[in-house]
Amino acid sequence: MCLILFAWNSHPDYSLVVAANRDEFYARPTHPIGYWKDVPHILGSRDAADVLGIPGTALGLSLDGKFAAVTNIRALSEKNPEMRTRGELTAKFLTQPHNIQEFIQQHEKSFLQYNGFNLLLGDISQGEKSHLSWLSNRLVIGGKVRHRKVMNPAPVIPGVYGLSNAMLDTPWPKVRTGVASFAQALAMDNGNLNHPEHYFKLLKNDTLPRDEELPSTGVNLEWERALSPIFIKTENYGTRSSSLLRVRKDGVFQMIERTFDADANEETAIFEGQFNQSTQIER
Repeated sequence: MCLILFAWNSHPDYSLVVAANRDEFYARPTHPIGYWKDVPHILGSRDAADVLGIPGTALGLSLDGKFAAVTNIRALSEKNPEMRTRGELTAKFLTQPHNIQEFIQQHEKSFLQYNGFNLLLGDISQGEKSHLSWLSNRLVIGGKVRHRKVMNPAPVIPGVYGLSNAMLDTPWPKVRTGVASFAQALAMDNGNLNHPEHYFKLLKNDTLPRDEELPSTGVNLEWERALSPIFIKTENYGTRSSSLLRVRKDGVFQMIERTFDADANEETAIFEGQFNQSTQIER
């Protein structure tokens, strides 16, 4: 994922709402959202097998109430093609029996084997004991990576947040615009899992910010501009999917994924269910 907008315990009916865009090269093989054949209690898209890691996902949910999502830290100067694929972190959390703290304790020593990442991990089916955490393996100050270190996981308190390719709530233009629009869509949501277009409309926003608002992440100005809107479209790279996840406090969830190819063709899949139960609706 390259933009994750989310609300944690900030709606009368939902414990978690996530609206996210994944930006990737169109040529990268990725399976659309679905229940995984080899791990059928996991719901999410899935990248094809990678020699540098197990097949992973940018955003996923398990039927026992675990949630995980990842974004990369954009730092061209330190990108290492020999590092492991970051999507396997979410896959490992969703498929392994550990809670958040146990997962971090078991895997923390390996976190520096990955290029920079942000990781959202949640146990979201435990009622008042549900919790969501954010962690990163980089420290970014002033838009630049200052340290390769594993940050202590930070519990997410109730609120509305934006996460892109820097630290949580770094005020990039797409984050500021996205959070404001997301908060409006959330306020209009009556809790009945309807009107998803309020969210997908904001995720399709391709407005370019002014040059003076752009971050400096190590790419040239042309690419900084191309990567700056909420919805990205270039010849070979762009927003491959938009996702909406809504989890009600009674454990009912809905996940919608809208995929886009290089020719701007769209497909939408809708999955609805309840933790430890599931049904599929495709449109």
